[in-house]
Amino acid sequence: MKKKWFVFLFLLLTLTACNGEPKDVGKHNGNQTGNGTKEEEGIKDLATLYPLTGLPSHTESTDRAVTVMINNHPDARPQTGLADADMVYEVLAEGEVTRFLAVFQSTKPKVIGPVRSSRDYYIELAKGYNSLYIAHGYSPEAKKLLTNGYIDNLNGMEYDGTLFKRSSDRVAPHNSYISFANIEKGAKENNYSLSGAPEPLLFLKTKELEEIEGEEANSVSINYGNNPSFNSQFLYEKDVQKYIRFSNGEQTVDYETNASIAVDNVFIIETSHKVIDNKGRKEIDLTSGGKAYLLQQGKWQEVNWKNSKGRLLPFKGDKQLGFVPGKTWINIIPSTPGLKNAVTLK
Repeated sequence: MKKKWFVFLFLLLTLTACNGEPKDVGKHNGNQTGNGTKEEEGIKDLATLYPLTGLPSHTESTDRAVTVMINNHPDARPQTGLADADMVYEVLAEGEVTRFLAVFQSTKPKVIGPVRSSRDYYIELAKGYNSLYIAHGYSPEAKKLLTNGYIDNLNGMEYDGTLFKRSSDRVAPHNSYISFANIEKGAKENNYSLSGAPEPLLFLKTKELEEIEGEEANSVSINYGNNPSFNSQFLYEKDVQKYIRFSNGEQTVDYETNASIAVDNVFIIETSHKVIDNKGRKEIDLTSGGKAYLLQQGKWQEVNWKNSKGRLLPFKGDKQLGFVPGKTWINIIPSTPGLKNAVTLK
C-alpha cells in the first residue's frame, strides 16, 4: 500500500480548493533523501551526478537532454511522464493558458504527453540545454526557427500517426502522445545525436543546504490571470522535504502511476510579456533579467534572475545561487501584475 502524506489543516487554509491528501511523492525520486543523497546500501563510489538534478548516478551521465511541450489544458490533465522531468518551465501561451516545457535527462519515461504546439520562447528555453525539442504544432515564429534548423526537433505536424500517437480517450488537440522509443527512433531517422549531456547546473553542497536563507513559507500560490484553472500552487511537505504541486487546488499527478509532482526547488520569475498578434500570441523577454522568488526547503527569498547561456538562473548580486539537489519547477509570470500582486506566500 502506498504511503499517504496528509496535507495539514493550516496548509489547507491557504488553498481552500485542495481536498484530500497528496499522492505518493516518492515513486519518481530515485530513492533520494531530501538533500539528494542515496540511502541504498552498497553505493559508495558513484561515478558522477546527473547534470540537471545534482543527484548521484551509477555511471557517467552522457545522455542528451530531451525537452517536450506538454499540454496543461484541463482536458489534458492528468498528464503522463511529467513527474519524471528533471525540470519544468511553466509559461503562458495565448491568453491566460499555461503550457509546460519539460526537460528530461536523468530519466526516460515510457510515454510523454499530451504533447502541444511550440512557441518561439519555449524553443529559446530548450536551446539553453542543447536539447532535442519535441512539440506538436507551432506558431508562425516558432515554425521559422524549427524549419530553419535552429534546434534539432521532432514535430507532430510531420509525424502525426507515426512517431506521435493519438489517444482514443481524449479529443484533439489534447490527445497527442509520444513514446521515448519513438523519440529515439525519430532521432535516428534524422541523424540527431542523443549523446552529449548538458552543462551541469549549480547545486548546493551539504553544508550549504543547512544554511539556506529566507523566510518560512509552507505554501505559494501563483496567479496567472482571471481563469483559476491555470493558477499554480505548491505546498511544502516537511516529511519528504519537497513541494507538492496543485492546479487550482487539484493535485497534479501522473496519469499512469498516480505519482504526485514533487519538486525540490520552485523558482518564480517576472518578466515582460507583450501580445504581438490578434491570436493573442506573446513575445516574452527571456534576456533582460529581473526580480524573482526562490523557494527551497520551506523557505523563500527574493532574488534576481539572469539569463546565463540561455538558462534562467537565480542570482544575488553577481553571485549565482545553487539549487537543492533534485527536481526544479520554474514559473515565468508577466511583470504586470508582477510578483508582488500575482504570488501569495504563507
